[in-house]
Amino acid sequence: MVQDRTRLEGAAETVPVRGKRRSRLGLFLPYILLALVVVGWSAGWLWMRERAAGEIDGWIAREASAGRTWTCADRSLGGYPFRLELRCSAVTLERADGRFRLGPSTAVAQIYQPRLVVFESAGPFHVEQGPLTGDASWTALQGSFHGAAGGFTRASLVVDKPDIAVKGAEPGPIAVSGRHLELHARPSPGRFDSDGAVDVSLRLNQAAVPQLDALTRTQDPADLSLDATLTQATVLRTGTVARELERWRQAGGALDLTALSLAKGPQRVQAKGSLALDSAHRPAGQIDLRAAGVDALVGSIVGQRFGSDRGALVGQLVGGLLGLAQRPSPADAPADAAPLKALPPLRLVDGKLVFSGFPIPNLYLPALY
Repeated sequence: MVQDRTRLEGAAETVPVRGKRRSRLGLFLPYILLALVVVGWSAGWLWMRERAAGEIDGWIAREASAGRTWTCADRSLGGYPFRLELRCSAVTLERADGRFRLGPSTAVAQIYQPRLVVFESAGPFHVEQGPLTGDASWTALQGSFHGAAGGFTRASLVVDKPDIAVKGAEPGPIAVSGRHLELHARPSPGRFDSDGAVDVSLRLNQAAVPQLDALTRTQDPADLSLDATLTQATVLRTGTVARELERWRQAGGALDLTALSLAKGPQRVQAKGSLALDSAHRPAGQIDLRAAGVDALVGSIVGQRFGSDRGALVGQLVGGLLGLAQRPSPADAPADAAPLKALPPLRLVDGKLVFSGFPIPNLYLPALY
């Protein structure tokens, strides 16, 4: 009896002890589970980083075998725990027809949305293409690329205070600067699968273009907007300019101008049409024009056909007739601007710009490659 009582008392004493052990395990269980999640997530992120690095290395190797050498200086892959972040102190490309260099740049993709890549670059940008040398700088540049199984769904580029200069161009250097630039592209609905069409939208605000100032005889900044569709865009790759443009031409590619608008002080021009490349690799096509405030400019262009003295007189006459021409409804123009009126179409034929039935003197379209 004494032994049985002792066993019962011992058993009674052990019950609370086991209860305490269970409560301690419940206390630490959430921390244990959190630690397991962190370890698992970290292992998964490391695996994804290594896979991304392998994909990058593979793409660079394929490009190198095709004659295009890409370099990401001081490359690093970070972004733990929720994204992958690729950083390069400089990005360079060298190929047979030239080379380019882009300053410090970063590309980021979220773990939960890997097909959306956001990138930014501090610049500057430098390119050498045959006799041409181009430089570009900005205060801010950001972009995004939405990838898809069959290509992409949208690509965007936003630049603040772009400043672009091109040397070696004919007939002289080109300079363009502005306050804000936006460029967007997307597969054209209903046309991307059939003819590889991509819709493009460009906006450049408060642009300064010395060549345009000389042509329009005004120093007012220009606002440019362009909505267009580029057909056969899917044939374009990262090869040389000549090779890619020839592939695009042979595929029947064209640039369909849905709406081109240029406003510069009191002068405004709207255009639409279609452009392609002829067998001599020159731009060809037709552009329909509507404009306001360009009477003197059109008269000057027409007058050049007749020489200096007679041309000045003819130019004044044409400009005056345009000013007296039938004007459309003011609903086509802002309340404080002159309404737009139709002009003769501008045709690009055999390297010439044909306006009002005759080529514009001293103006030729060179082969692009």
